[in-house]
Amino acid sequence: MIAGAMLGMLAPGAHAEAFPDKPIRLVVAFSAGGPTDIIARVIARDMGTRLGQQIIVDNRPGAGGDVAAEFVAKAPADGYTLLYNSSSIAISPALFNNTRLNPDQIFAPVA
Repeated sequence: MIAGAMLGMLAPGAHAEAFPDKPIRLVVAFSAGGPTDIIARVIARDMGTRLGQQIIVDNRPGAGGDVAAEFVAKAPADGYTLLYNSSSIAISPALFNNTRLNPDQIFAPVA
């Protein structure tokens, strides 16, 4: 029995996949060239340097940020699609009855 327990100790450790192993998409809820886009591109550049992976900025303006939010909400929850939006996404459910998204239930904050 002791030999069996020791044999289990010789098994190779499980290795998690390295993250990120492909480019990350940063979806911006505003038009290209504006102040929010410029900040998002600076963040993407620095994040890409730190992670050693390309960060693709994808501008999807419209509907007060809902176009970008819906796109990210439908993406796989694998950490490769991130949303960069303003505080309007958090305020909209309190202001409007017909919002299609509830950010508290759909998204997880990163920072």
